[in-house]
Amino acid sequence: MALFENDKIILRALEPEDLDVLYKWENDSTLWRNGITLTPYSKFALRDYLSNSTLDIFQTRQLRLMIEEKKSGDSIGTIDLYDFDPMNLRAGIGILIDAAYRRQGLGLQSLKLMEEYAFRFLLLKQLYAYVPIRNMPSYKLFSQGGYEETGLLRSWIKTENGFIDVFFMQLIVKSS
Repeated sequence: MALFENDKIILRALEPEDLDVLYKWENDSTLWRNGITLTPYSKFALRDYLSNSTLDIFQTRQLRLMIEEKKSGDSIGTIDLYDFDPMNLRAGIGILIDAAYRRQGLGLQSLKLMEEYAFRFLLLKQLYAYVPIRNMPSYKLFSQGGYEETGLLRSWIKTENGFIDVFFMQLIVKSS
């Protein structure tokens, strides 16, 4: 199998045809509390983002891939490397799986494919994730993926009801 696929999913580059599904996900305000989004995105802004998504990870310090289910051809989510740091061999990782495709193991499979790229191709030493304390499905996903909770960022995200803590989770490649 190729680097970005297994028997169930493919991680692929963004395409102009992804505009509508990205618009749906980016403007779902129920998901904003798990990230840093504060306002809706326009189709114009997303179209511009898509046109620049072909730039190299070494230029942009990030990489977003679509997660596509092989059987249906449906785009079921996105997975990102962000804050790519080639000097210190690390990057943040984030994932979104559409609600209709959750609890099927596809998130963990996507995580593993992106890890293979990060560790075997980019030769990174570690990946890390920020997981809001109330996002237990995400915490469970990263734990199942071998990420360890290595810190707790207190009062890290402001919400309508005050501040919440965030788990800092890391997956570090053991030196040989």
